[in-house]
Amino acid sequence: MGISTLSSKGKPLIEQSQNNQRSGLYSKVKKWIKGLTLPIIFIILCEYAVRAGFIDAYLLPPPSSLWQSFLDLVQNDLWKHIYTSTWRVFLGFFIGSGLGLFFAVLVGLNKQVEEFLEPTFSAIKSIPSLAWIPLLLLWLGIDEGSKITLIAIGAFFPTYTNTVAAIQNVDHKLIELGKVYRLSYLQQVFQIILPAASPGILTGLRNSLSLSWMFMIAAELIAATQGIGYLLTDGRETSRPDIVIISIILLAVLGKISDKGMKILENFLLRWRENDKK
Repeated sequence: MGISTLSSKGKPLIEQSQNNQRSGLYSKVKKWIKGLTLPIIFIILCEYAVRAGFIDAYLLPPPSSLWQSFLDLVQNDLWKHIYTSTWRVFLGFFIGSGLGLFFAVLVGLNKQVEEFLEPTFSAIKSIPSLAWIPLLLLWLGIDEGSKITLIAIGAFFPTYTNTVAAIQNVDHKLIELGKVYRLSYLQQVFQIILPAASPGILTGLRNSLSLSWMFMIAAELIAATQGIGYLLTDGRETSRPDIVIISIILLAVLGKISDKGMKILENFLLRWRENDKK
């Protein structure tokens, strides 16, 4: 009797759970379809424009021919180019964003340090990325050092800027509350200021990673013999728009994957916000 009662009561809950899962899956599929609609329309229009003769094939190859070009690149060390660009991006990102976090915490927590460093960093931030290339070539040559340094420069400033702003915008009432509870200065920093600033810090890190991919292209213009930037240059010099387009698509895919990874990490580290809402 008790078992049947539990079963009859449990059945609606199970059905409701299944319905929620179906609804969640349907919404995800619907979101994917919406996201793919514009690229698919663009691909169809490009295919039609080339096939109809509105655009010359040597300027824009038909999208249907890109798959064969991609397979040819796979047989000619494409994965090595992807690997080379990827490790350059992440090494430069870790160096640049790490230094950005270090100096941002110093500047955000100490007005004296801010007065010394902020004017210099603001001036350096305004220098275009390509302006660094001649100087890096003179200092570091054409080896990996110049490329990694350029990527690190690109990763430094988004992390630095967002972290300083996040720390300085922490609600002073929280700090006063820490003083009421007689927390030491370091306890205030690690238990109040940095957790409160963490959303802005993680946003800066995401921006730094995205900018690292952009600076990687500029970095691989420095006499590179491997990497996606090298493929772009090689496609331009050999009049191969298919290689150029495939390289651009690869950059978009890799950038999206890395950004999605950072988003997952951000949601994991900030899961306490959801708990607070509950």
